[in-house]
Amino acid sequence: VFYQNVLKEVFNLFPAPYVHIGGDEVPEGAWDGNAACRALMQEKGFTNDFQLQSYFIQRMEKFINAHNKTLIGWSEILKGGLATNAVVMDWIGGGREAAEAGHDAVMTPCGPTNYCYFDNYQSRDHRAEPQAIGGYLPLQTVYSFEPIPATLSPALQSHILGPQGNLWTEWIASFPHAQYMIFPRACAMAEVGWSAKDARDWQDFQRRLVTDEARLDALGVNYRHEGAFNPASPDSMH
Repeated sequence: VFYQNVLKEVFNLFPAPYVHIGGDEVPEGAWDGNAACRALMQEKGFTNDFQLQSYFIQRMEKFINAHNKTLIGWSEILKGGLATNAVVMDWIGGGREAAEAGHDAVMTPCGPTNYCYFDNYQSRDHRAEPQAIGGYLPLQTVYSFEPIPATLSPALQSHILGPQGNLWTEWIASFPHAQYMIFPRACAMAEVGWSAKDARDWQDFQRRLVTDEARLDALGVNYRHEGAFNPASPDSMH
């Protein structure tokens, strides 16, 4: 009931048809010592914690659907059985499997095949950049991302809604810092999402980025420009 009341407020605040409920990085071990959780698992015949999480996700989806909304959750909602109409936001795998099962998916991979986590460093020389969570995601790598899985059949590719760039802000000290991490990587991600794979050209993108940077300058956006960051002045990052 608590979560339903929270979602009712979300429904009123945001008119969009999608509602993201998270569902990732759940510490299932905490349920092992909870008597109510164990009793529910026994009642439902569940044999693992993934089934318990799926039970909760599916209950929330029914509530969300009843309000004419569609549930979105991270990759982990695939564990234990995917909710009927849910959309998967794939960060650790599962986007292709979701599409093959008839579900829509948003592609935003992390880990060794990271293309989408803008909280990563933009240079291997960390001294030349504002503090970041770690990792390495240069602009060219963002631009090289192909969100449609290579092994997904053409008939199912429409289930891939597109890519998403993420900026988590544990290490973001200011709004100019956030802008610096987002731009121009967001420009590259936008082109990945809005153009066909064979229409993308890194050299041409770099040429056109000069015009984009002029627009960002005119808007007062604090974007990253190669070689221009002064680590002694974190609020003046370009």
